[in-house]
Amino acid sequence: MTHLDVVRFLLQRGADIHRPNHNGGTCLINSVQSVRLCTFLLERGARVDAQDIQRKTALHYAIQEHRLETARLLLDHGADPHLASRAGDDALRIACLKGAAQVVSLLCSRVRYSAARVADAYEVLGATQLDEFNDVTAALAAWRRATAIRHGGGGGRYIEKTGFCCEAASRALGGAREWRGADELELIATDMDALRTHALLVCARVLGADHKDTVLRLMYRGASYGDAFRYQQCIDLWTWALEIRIQKDSLLYTGTYRSRRRRACVCIYDVCMYVCVSADTCHTACALTRLMLDASAGRLERARDLPRHEDVMRVFTLIADNLPECRRALEVRPVHRKQAETFDRALRCVTHLLVLCLRTCDVTAAGGAQRLARVRDVTRALVQADVRSAHTGDTLLHLSVSCLNVIRSTYFADEPPLPPMFPCVEAVRLLLAAGARVDARNGARSTALHVAAAPYNFSSELVETLLQHGAHLDQPNRFGDLPAALVLQHAGSRVRVLQHVSLACLAARAVVAARLRPPPRALPATLRAFLDLHRP
Repeated sequence: MTHLDVVRFLLQRGADIHRPNHNGGTCLINSVQSVRLCTFLLERGARVDAQDIQRKTALHYAIQEHRLETARLLLDHGADPHLASRAGDDALRIACLKGAAQVVSLLCSRVRYSAARVADAYEVLGATQLDEFNDVTAALAAWRRATAIRHGGGGGRYIEKTGFCCEAASRALGGAREWRGADELELIATDMDALRTHALLVCARVLGADHKDTVLRLMYRGASYGDAFRYQQCIDLWTWALEIRIQKDSLLYTGTYRSRRRRACVCIYDVCMYVCVSADTCHTACALTRLMLDASAGRLERARDLPRHEDVMRVFTLIADNLPECRRALEVRPVHRKQAETFDRALRCVTHLLVLCLRTCDVTAAGGAQRLARVRDVTRALVQADVRSAHTGDTLLHLSVSCLNVIRSTYFADEPPLPPMFPCVEAVRLLLAAGARVDARNGARSTALHVAAAPYNFSSELVETLLQHGAHLDQPNRFGDLPAALVLQHAGSRVRVLQHVSLACLAARAVVAARLRPPPRALPATLRAFLDLHRP
């Protein structure tokens, strides 16, 4: 794919060898697939350590593409193996993350690293060979070498593993801890599940829990647990991944992780080959919420007694606590369309998780009252923040009365639709008890009663609940539609419309229809607000 003659011709006519493209990539960076071309450019003064917008050098890209000879050439010309990319990865770490065992050996022979660093490198290399290439033999060989290095410290002392796994890691991985000696490694050598658990522990310790490769491997490992009907472990890992993504980026973060991975899925996932996994934080939240909904609806095999209330509450609190700040961020104009869509998806997740919290909370069990009180507290804080959807301005109350409030995880290639969870009277009652304004309007100036009275949402119990909390049947929206007119369209309705339309309402509508504008101080504030309530 390289044309040395063309490059030589262009340079002879004054082409700038150092000029980068729009991604910051230089000629040298884009030539790593050809040793001859790299040699030609280096001999003519190409900067060997020039970095692109990701702060990656030609050496980084040569290693990523497993170009051993190019990497050797760049090192011979003084390439700095210690330069780190924007993700914090230097040459050795990239070689380990890409499974380039030959490059790892080359770097360890050419660059002076500490014994602890070399041991860490071989441990990450083994984890990559296991997770990415499913090569157990190569993974164990790398881990045995790392173990030998740790036990071969000066004076026979053991080189301790630096870094630590947080409490979330311990909880998500069942309290597992990394092997220490060769005997412990041999005990898990034939246990595939234990090997994959240790691979995650290695990545979390060496790379850090917030590294993009760690999060990606958590998601894949959780998916493989789901394929094996081990849904609780899947929930644990995905919840940990969600915590990491929210802490590292935000709930509105959008991005892409690319992974050259082959994985056959036999249960709830399709076959994934050379998968491009979304790095959206909300993508993780939707996948986790959808999994819990499937388990709750009995659509998953061997998912008895799932989801647990504490797991649902943990995810509900995690998302709910971050929604107000994210909504404030969207008030700054212009609004990024994808971030607005992400926020709306997160808001729908919260409403579904709220219902799951109510359904999984057994108030008759020990501590049930305290758990329900916790749900109410989180809901009250969310209601007081007045979070609304970015596109339509719907409140939580609007979403809770609409059957159009559904979520698709987008993690599954082809997923059957779930039976609608909304409208949900229990969620409506909880929101109203938490202080939700029953007369709040969305972007179309429709109240929750307008939405609840629509033919596809209508329920006499639902409408009566809203009316009991002060909703008005004669409150028009922007188009002049009245909930009363929608209610009267239902032959089976048990709502007594005239009973809920007072003389004051009729008088207010008459004043509005006559387009009368009383002087500012002619009416008390409460009466003026009552009039405004009846305006389109």
